Amino acid sequence: MEDAGTSAMILGSYLGLLSLVWLGLIAGVQRWGSAWQLKRPGLDEGEGADAMRVSVCIPARNEAENIGACVRAALSSRWPNLEVIVVDDRSDDGTADVAKAVGLGDERLHVVEGTQPPRGWAGKPWACVRAAGESQGQVLCFVDADVRLAPDAVGALVGEMVRSDLRLISAYGSWDLRGFWERLLVPAVGWLIRGAVNLDCVNDPGRPEAFANGQVIMVERNAYDSMMGHQVVKSEVLEDVRLAEQFKRRGHSVGMRVAPWAFQVRLYDSLGAIINGYSKNLYEGMGRQPSLALGAVLFIFVGALLPWLALFVSLWGRLAWGWAVPGDTWLFWCAVVCALQLVFRWRLELKDGRPGTIALLHPIANILLVWILFRSMFGMEATWKGRRFVDGKAVDDPSKNADPEGRR
Repeated sequence: MEDAGTSAMILGSYLGLLSLVWLGLIAGVQRWGSAWQLKRPGLDEGEGADAMRVSVCIPARNEAENIGACVRAALSSRWPNLEVIVVDDRSDDGTADVAKAVGLGDERLHVVEGTQPPRGWAGKPWACVRAAGESQGQVLCFVDADVRLAPDAVGALVGEMVRSDLRLISAYGSWDLRGFWERLLVPAVGWLIRGAVNLDCVNDPGRPEAFANGQVIMVERNAYDSMMGHQVVKSEVLEDVRLAEQFKRRGHSVGMRVAPWAFQVRLYDSLGAIINGYSKNLYEGMGRQPSLALGAVLFIFVGALLPWLALFVSLWGRLAWGWAVPGDTWLFWCAVVCALQLVFRWRLELKDGRPGTIALLHPIANILLVWILFRSMFGMEATWKGRRFVDGKAVDDPSKNADPEGRR
């Protein structure tokens, strides 16, 4: 009887704690980021010939499917003093031709031929340096090739940068999710990343925490040049977060905003691309801290997957072998914890403006998320845009002849 009482106390504590955790997460969904919303600018904001020049810098490698929409959206910006620099990072799919065709006749567009990164440089930071070197703007806005800016996005970011006296500003946009695996897995991983970022700390100049979303990063040119730009993060795969950290360490103010209206991004288009894409940078985003990564795995397994496993095994045991334990009360409580997880995912989907039905398959997303975390932690090789990544670092291709001194 004593053993039964101890077991009941342990099980009750476990289920009670999980119930409180998931209720707290559900309640926190709507509050997340509410203090850091980026509003659309008024129709008259940014008007006038004296508006500062903004250079939209787009590094692009094998992005023929995305670059047309990206360039078209950038050129559709309402900001009056704008140029768009596309660096074709040695693509073999006609990326440069697509970009030129979209901007035909628009003198604001400049397509630059990329070069092999010098030894010690990752591809994207090198392409960003090339773009910055070709630009003339007082403000640089680095945009990924799979991003589509809203017409007012540049104006909103510039306005917030000026109002808040920031030297770097970034934002969370919204995901363009089309296929099944995108709809199931991208929000699960994406919200794990977002939930781990304390926006209050990131936006506090007195705190060391820094973060940026590489899909869209806007920087003040003088501050960027004074710290040698992307050269300070030349070897980093997670160059966006590291760049924000470098800005803050040098005393430059950094801001992170929530702006789902400002841009859309199509991150990945298949299950393989999702796994490879997140495997190369998820552990990097955790600062390569084993305790943090293992903590995430432990929470997902113990806090999310174990109740489902217990519920499934218990129900199967009752139906197949006539088990009498666990009792109905415990079985019901376990089902409640599982239901709370579905409600949490459903609330996330509604917050992002999507139907919540995919929440029913959220346990599958958690299983895949654990696999991605293990791949990222233990240095399993990932391939992205024709480049190899091991331990979150780009692997030099010895068949390419790069200048070891880093000269252009």
